[in-house]
Amino acid sequence: MSSLKIGEILVKQGLLKPDQLSAAVEEQKKSGQKLTATIIQLGFLKENQILRAMEKNFAVPGVEVSTFEIEPSVIQLVPRDVCERNSLIPLQKAGTTLVVAFTDPSNIMVKEDLRFITRCRIQAVVGTETAIAASLEKYYGGSISVKSLNAMSDVDDDFLQTGPVVEIIDSSGGVEDAPIVKFVNSILADAIRKKVSDIHFEPYEKRYRVRFRIDGNLSEATAPPQGTGAAIASRIKIMSKLDIAEKRRPQDGRLKVGTRQGKEMDFRVSVLPTMWGEKVVLRLLDKSNLQLDMTKLGFEEDDLKLFKNNINMPQGMVLITGPTGSGKTTTIYSALAELNKTDVNISTAEDPVEFNLEGINQVQMNPDIDLTFASALKSFLRQDPDIVMVGEIRDLDTAEIAFKAASTGHLVVSTLHTNDAPSTVIRLTEMGVASYIITSTVNLIVAQRLVGRVCESCKTPVETPPQTLINLGVPANEVQDYKLFRGRGCANCNNTGIKGRLAIYELLSMTEKMKEAILKGASTGQLRFLAREQGMRTLRRSALLKLKRGLTTIEEVLNASVKDV
Repeated sequence: MSSLKIGEILVKQGLLKPDQLSAAVEEQKKSGQKLTATIIQLGFLKENQILRAMEKNFAVPGVEVSTFEIEPSVIQLVPRDVCERNSLIPLQKAGTTLVVAFTDPSNIMVKEDLRFITRCRIQAVVGTETAIAASLEKYYGGSISVKSLNAMSDVDDDFLQTGPVVEIIDSSGGVEDAPIVKFVNSILADAIRKKVSDIHFEPYEKRYRVRFRIDGNLSEATAPPQGTGAAIASRIKIMSKLDIAEKRRPQDGRLKVGTRQGKEMDFRVSVLPTMWGEKVVLRLLDKSNLQLDMTKLGFEEDDLKLFKNNINMPQGMVLITGPTGSGKTTTIYSALAELNKTDVNISTAEDPVEFNLEGINQVQMNPDIDLTFASALKSFLRQDPDIVMVGEIRDLDTAEIAFKAASTGHLVVSTLHTNDAPSTVIRLTEMGVASYIITSTVNLIVAQRLVGRVCESCKTPVETPPQTLINLGVPANEVQDYKLFRGRGCANCNNTGIKGRLAIYELLSMTEKMKEAILKGASTGQLRFLAREQGMRTLRRSALLKLKRGLTTIEEVLNASVKDV
């Protein structure tokens, strides 16, 4: 049933005025959502009022589809494309009778088609189109049929195929050609368009799931038909020049695609054998995330000045710390991009190389041939470097050579996995690095995290009790300066209210007092207290500044930082 027919039913029953219907239709054209959803959103009617009106019009029972727990065996009886095309969903099966919720139960032809497909007697009930659409998304898991897959265009609007169509041999020996190629291309195109950071292709016993990580959160994307998982993994492995015959061991690779705008996108590929097949994760490496204007990374003005002063030092070490996924790579590459000048020789040891930067000598680690951080660093020192970047200091061997380089006229930039800046010093001493070496070579330690940025398209003010802010660590006399916002959720932010991320930073400068404390064997707590006394802005304080400006939310502050003690 068309949305307009639903509108006419509501007007006919006196629930909706003609001018309200016109306003809803206009709004629907802008938002692209269903008419009933627009009517509810505009506050004209509630969903149960619409359901009762449809029940009265069609003289069949109305059901709240969202309250049903539908069995997987029932869902499998009707293909998704049939459900979507006719706005229906099967609810339950009793013997040879199948209860189906329709938005238009008067369509006899559809009922006959369903009876033929399911071999069941069809008992019709009526449901709202919004509830049926939500249940389709929930129970069909974003899957699409083979027919839909075949109907995809060869390339997406802004996407260029990475090469000729390749025949893919699946595990059963059959040939999967264009449909799988189209599906993989459409997923990559969708990921680029939505600014996804990671794509997960996940095989399970009874389903195959595709998920996108957007702004730190995972959400389900369009999934392929059952049984195509092996072919999808093979297609991605061919694109990444990996061994498609090897299905027992993990593999790592890269693939590059181009958009019609002439933009090249790199993906880092990781293949892992699991119980039900190969899980493939693609990390999208977007050079446009690198910021030559480093204020856009999230640095406060005084912190940025301190950071720039230290990365422009002729020697010493700058350490950038934080857990996986905290944005260390973006910060370190942005710094290298700023330092990358004709008269400077920069060498990097990375595992893996994430961004290809022209003018920088990047070396990919390969433990199989004993090319480790330690061995690469030894070679770098014979290559007349000015600046050395070490992907991560993981052990004492790497640490010793990195500190040696930093003390002999080179600037060394590296990363560690620690919770905050002061604990980095303790981590290094526990690793076996002497205190006097740390104090004589380390110039600056930067700890960082990422917080979600409130979506500008659906930003709305929120009232918050003063005590909530005080509990976060806001001084009582500053509470009135905080104007808080959150995103209502819209198409622009995938209904999350968060669009993009900002980094929060904690910069520990190696002052004379700090060096004295480290040489005396101070604890993490003592170092943290001293650093704050000397003006270090903690991660929580940095996050609160973003909150004060209305850039992030309380939930993001809590997720990314701990309260200062």
